[in-house]
Amino acid sequence: MSQSTEITPLAASPDRMLGFRTFWHYFSVNRGAVIGLFVFILLVVAAVLAPVLAPYAPDVQDKTAFLRPPAWQAGGSTQYLLGTDAVGRDMLSRLLYGARFSLLIGAVVVTLSLFGGITLGLLAGYFRGWVDVAIMRVMDLILAFPSLLLALVLVTILGPGLFNAMLAISLVLQPHFARLVRAAVMAEKSREYVVAAKVAGAGHLRLMLRTILPNCLAPLIVQGTLSFSNAILEAAALGFLGLGAQPPTPEWGTMLASAREFILRAWWVVTFPGLAILITVLAINLVGDGLRDALDPKLRRS
Repeated sequence: MSQSTEITPLAASPDRMLGFRTFWHYFSVNRGAVIGLFVFILLVVAAVLAPVLAPYAPDVQDKTAFLRPPAWQAGGSTQYLLGTDAVGRDMLSRLLYGARFSLLIGAVVVTLSLFGGITLGLLAGYFRGWVDVAIMRVMDLILAFPSLLLALVLVTILGPGLFNAMLAISLVLQPHFARLVRAAVMAEKSREYVVAAKVAGAGHLRLMLRTILPNCLAPLIVQGTLSFSNAILEAAALGFLGLGAQPPTPEWGTMLASAREFILRAWWVVTFPGLAILITVLAINLVGDGLRDALDPKLRRS
């Protein structure tokens, strides 16, 4: 008997390793996803180590270096590798600190959207009836409006600011998670293991959270990844319109908004924040495609 108790934990580890290897095999088949993951890891490292990597604080101004071009352009200096903005702040430092804000926005928005969407989707898919009708009609109403337009309206009501922008975007993205969870719960609710748990005396809360929800995680992970990039993009759009993060916060959309009047005479103050948004959103979308290929059995490549 003692031998069997020792073998059981050891047998679980190879199963986990096999599952990870299977996942990585299907994920790595998508070369774009691997490149996107590598770029995303670099962005996370740059954001975490921004105080170490940035040559200056993001709000430090040099009154002798207004709109100084990048180091490789005539008039540039190695003191400011990517140039300076209209008030003499180092572009490289602001971009590194801006990565912190963008990743924080994505993480907070996805967390809030996941929590609200999972809660509403579980209630709608499990109880059905009038609960399902009430919840899903509200979700359909939110989806009837363009996401950015609805976020603009909500931020206008709540007031401009980074927190209000994140809250508005999370409310806009919430229906995607709710509909996804509802569909998954409806598909899993009639399966044998759920019926067996119900017969064994499991309560509604245990059935929803411990029995059904873990089997709905794969599509949620993919949707969460794609919503992460959407959150960054919409937060940048709100910042560009002056309703998101407020100056002098080094958020990429806000940097674009403050630099648009210099687009013809100082291309770098607009190009670099725009490229940062483009590269980040593209990398996260590529990772989402790879996760979809790896987690969805119907899309796994042979």
